[in-house]
Amino acid sequence: MWTYTTPGIPDDRFCRGSVPMSKEEVRAVTLAKARLKPDSIVYDIGAGTGSLTVEAALQAPRGKVYALEREEEGINLIKLNCIRFGTANVEVIQSEAPTGMEGLPKAHAILVGGSGGKLAEIIAAASSGLVQGGRIVINAVTLDTLGKAQQELEENGFEEIDIVSLAVTRWPRVGRSFMAKALNPVFIISAALRS
Repeated sequence: MWTYTTPGIPDDRFCRGSVPMSKEEVRAVTLAKARLKPDSIVYDIGAGTGSLTVEAALQAPRGKVYALEREEEGINLIKLNCIRFGTANVEVIQSEAPTGMEGLPKAHAILVGGSGGKLAEIIAAASSGLVQGGRIVINAVTLDTLGKAQQELEENGFEEIDIVSLAVTRWPRVGRSFMAKALNPVFIISAALRS
């Protein structure tokens, strides 16, 4: 259980497996860019282990988080992590996006951690799946994805496009010293659906 209201749950608190997971510092900035409210409806696309799903669910306790993941291992990890953190306001959907977005209530925020090569289609679906002024936050690890995200957001009616590059270096103890351990840089692209 996590009793704090701030995002950034330590990575080692989550069940991991071999599925990629957004690191705690990236989750904290991603959620800040999402601007969630207690009753927000959120989609977490490419939810992986469900670390962002759990954190979003804790930020929106009167809302609902829809976790979309295509891999069976990810689905199981999301469910385990939701149990671990007591987030009953999550619905897990085993599906690729944007197919799994069909029929869901309009979202206040859409988080994209993995797109399965369908980023353009996901952003197009987000433009009709978000409420007016709703926000999308895309985490990208390649320049190709960054460029594609910017282009697709502009072409699909998004504004206030904001791009942040986050390069985290942790300093774990090694013997009697602290040694740098850099994590892969991540681009965090956020935007609002034009009102």
